[in-house]
Amino acid sequence: MRVPVYQVDAFAHERFRGNPAAVCLLIEPETDDWMQAFAMEMNLSETAFLHPEASGWHLRWFTPKVEVSLCGHATLASAHILWETGALTLEKPAVFQTLSGALTCVRRGAWIEMDFPAVFAQPAAPPDLLLTALRAEPVFVGVNKMDYLVQVKTEAEVRELKPNIAQLSELPVRGVIVTARSDSDQYDFVSRFFAPAAGVPEDPVTGSAHCCLAPFWSKQLGKTSLTGYQASQRGGLVRMTMAGERVLLSGQAVTVLRGELV
Repeated sequence: MRVPVYQVDAFAHERFRGNPAAVCLLIEPETDDWMQAFAMEMNLSETAFLHPEASGWHLRWFTPKVEVSLCGHATLASAHILWETGALTLEKPAVFQTLSGALTCVRRGAWIEMDFPAVFAQPAAPPDLLLTALRAEPVFVGVNKMDYLVQVKTEAEVRELKPNIAQLSELPVRGVIVTARSDSDQYDFVSRFFAPAAGVPEDPVTGSAHCCLAPFWSKQLGKTSLTGYQASQRGGLVRMTMAGERVLLSGQAVTVLRGELV
């Protein structure tokens, strides 16, 4: 059986920016071991596996190491491919059944808007290992069901951060979000995301992290519509709108590769 595979740069308006994700279009479900092996073969931060079902599409996400319960950029990439290949007409929403419930994507011109659950961080005492690994002085430390959220004083600190990845991998969380208010009028805040425990030392642009960043900065800045820049080497722009217990995440996507598993 030949399986169509695509590589998409998500949260990007041009090739080789944003966060690359693989999208695998299946006719029917595959085994967990097969999908994990496939994701390891692709060796990207996420590989998305989707197949059609009565309520839309079933979607799962795998890093090279583990399955994750929520992923923004691979969801964005999946919706992009469904519309680009004609599996969905442009005016129809992409509805995905996932480990985080039903996720809906719609097109807004050149942008794709995703309806995701908000993830709220609660203040927490930072473990010594976190502070040692980050080599930074936090203004705020919080934790949610997946990650630590660490606010530092300046954008420069975020951009120049050189954490100890091996030590971060020992923390009992999926990853660590580091953020600061932006110096630029273009963005409200900047961030970076490290998830070595999940097999991703630094993720280029992380939609699920913005499910936490959006409510955090919405409260800090007193606004419901925000723009964030993830300041990784590749970089990427994420637009956000708070909608109660949900966050509308918006980004662009570009197909880079098309192929098939033979």
